Amino acid sequence: MSQRRKKNSSDGETKPRTSFVNKFFRSSKLRPTKAESRKKSNDLEAADFQPSDDAQKTENILDTANKPLTSEMELGSRREKNEQFLQKLGRKAVNKCLDLNNCGLTTEDVREVVALLPLLPDLEKLDISWNDLIGGTLHSVTQQMHLVSKLKILRLGSCRLTTDDVRALGEALEAIPELEELNLSWNSKVGGNLPLILQKFQEGSKIQTLELVDCDLTSEDGVFVGQLLPMMQNLEVLDLSINRNIGGSLNSIAQGLKSTSNLKVLKLHSCGLSQKSVRILDAAFRYLCELRKLDLSCNKELGGGFEDSSAQLAMLEHLEVLDLHQCSLTVDDVVSLTQVIPLLSSLQELDLSANKKMGGSSENLLSRLRFLPALKSLLINNCALQSETFTALAEASAHLPALEVFDLSWNKCIGGNLKLLLETLKFSESLQVLRLSSCSLVTEDVAVLASLIQTGHLAKLQKLILSYNDSVCDTGWAIFCQNMWFLKELTELDISLRPSTSRDCGQWFRHLLCAVATLPKITEIGMKRWTLPATQEEELERFHQDHRCSIHFDRGEFQEADFSRLN
Repeated sequence: MSQRRKKNSSDGETKPRTSFVNKFFRSSKLRPTKAESRKKSNDLEAADFQPSDDAQKTENILDTANKPLTSEMELGSRREKNEQFLQKLGRKAVNKCLDLNNCGLTTEDVREVVALLPLLPDLEKLDISWNDLIGGTLHSVTQQMHLVSKLKILRLGSCRLTTDDVRALGEALEAIPELEELNLSWNSKVGGNLPLILQKFQEGSKIQTLELVDCDLTSEDGVFVGQLLPMMQNLEVLDLSINRNIGGSLNSIAQGLKSTSNLKVLKLHSCGLSQKSVRILDAAFRYLCELRKLDLSCNKELGGGFEDSSAQLAMLEHLEVLDLHQCSLTVDDVVSLTQVIPLLSSLQELDLSANKKMGGSSENLLSRLRFLPALKSLLINNCALQSETFTALAEASAHLPALEVFDLSWNKCIGGNLKLLLETLKFSESLQVLRLSSCSLVTEDVAVLASLIQTGHLAKLQKLILSYNDSVCDTGWAIFCQNMWFLKELTELDISLRPSTSRDCGQWFRHLLCAVATLPKITEIGMKRWTLPATQEEELERFHQDHRCSIHFDRGEFQEADFSRLN
């Protein structure tokens, strides 16, 4: 995530940054250089310790903003300035929503926002997330919070908040009693200082969503969260993911969860949970009768915890999403979950991926998935499935009429046995995404898939991922490409080779181009490490010239062809 932020903030180093509003209005405007960003950051840090012209200007703006409007002329002038500002932002009807997320805001931009807030008394949503240089300047915004007391949504994710920002925010939250959503994710200084922010929350708080992802929360912060939860009777979403130190304070958190009967989403992804954590949480599940989504993924020490501690999980009758990927599930965990998961009749999404020990022990669990008719997404990639477990899964899939996403990638046993699955998937009328990457598929598998497509099945398929199946010969790809044109809804196809290999495209490439020409929605074709001889390069060029389309042929480190042509 941090890499994405850095990329967004450093694109284009050749054009100087003019004003924030013009940059925001022109979506193609380029970002400041990293050197400029560092300089601005240093300027902000210096501003914390000594007065400056910028600070004086901010104070003047605050003084002006706090003065009452004395005439209709002044009111009209402010409204005109407001309209001009919003026009440059390229936004409409922003009187209740001001979304400035990922805009590369600078100190000057913050002053513009500060001046704007008094003109938006009905503001309900303020999002200034993913603006690194907000850190150290938030106090100028929080001083105006009393003027937007109707604020319901405040998002400050990844703003590099300082301890002073955190303290200022805590004071300001008292001025916005209608607040329903608070997002402080990806701000490391929140960790160890959480009470400074949330200490003003009173019993009966209207907070419905609290997101504190990757905030470097301490065990003490976890204890504080547990004590705070009983005051948030309206809480519906709690996301504490990627805070690896709160596992030790789970007792306190779970105790607080017992008072949040309206909770619908609980995310504890990568929180350092252990085997004991399952038992602690299981005791709280009986009080969370409205829970819709439970994410315990990427807690590698969780394995073995479900053996005797999952009875209450079955009571979550409204649960729609269960994510247990990469939890090191053991054989005994699978046996226990076999008794529980089939009882979750409302389940729509199930992710058991990257639990390799369940490969030879999940036959009963997978066969009983037939009791989940509402299931829309089933992810079992990289689970080391064996022939028996794959057969059980294939048979169960015939009883999943709502299935839209099916990911079986990185299960080698599927190679040579895909027919078992396709025999049942031909009854599926909802499947939109099928992922079979690195499944050791052979030519016969692809031929069977092509035959199924030819008969009109899988008609709603939008994404088909067949990458890293290098054992398929040119004949197999030719048969597939000749029948691909039946997939009228297809938007993405990936047939890339493994990173360690490369091959020349066979005559099937011509069939691929012919099929693509008839597919109205396809935009992406993954062909990494396939090379094109000169004659096929010419065919590709003619294809570009003869057809009006916008398709990206991703050919990785070898070549890339990006064809765009206006209709």
